Amino acid sequence: MIGERDSRPWGTWQVLDEGDGFKVKRITVLPGARLSYQTHEHRAEHWVVARGRATCVIDGETVAAGVGECIDVPVGAAHRIGNAEDTELVIIEVMRGPYLGEDDIVRLEDDFGRAGA
Repeated sequence: MIGERDSRPWGTWQVLDEGDGFKVKRITVLPGARLSYQTHEHRAEHWVVARGRATCVIDGETVAAGVGECIDVPVGAAHRIGNAEDTELVIIEVMRGPYLGEDDIVRLEDDFGRAGA
């Protein structure tokens, strides 16, 4: 739902737009925090760094991206966004796929004890 938002231990997300087969989120990652290392069965993701510097892991490969740079995550790829900097990281995420629910997450590793959840 447009405007939906949630706080997580690593930061926040907010839905900016959505339609048939896509959803756009603003993801804010706190300094020194990172999201779960996870996979999705039904969606691909495209990340654009809007502020800060992202340290991302895609299928075991670490990729750094600065403002204006993009990272693509194919369906099924293990992935994580991290913020190793001391300032807030903002990512614009475009999710694409037939199902975009929050329950399409398989956490492989998690800094907050949520792996397997």
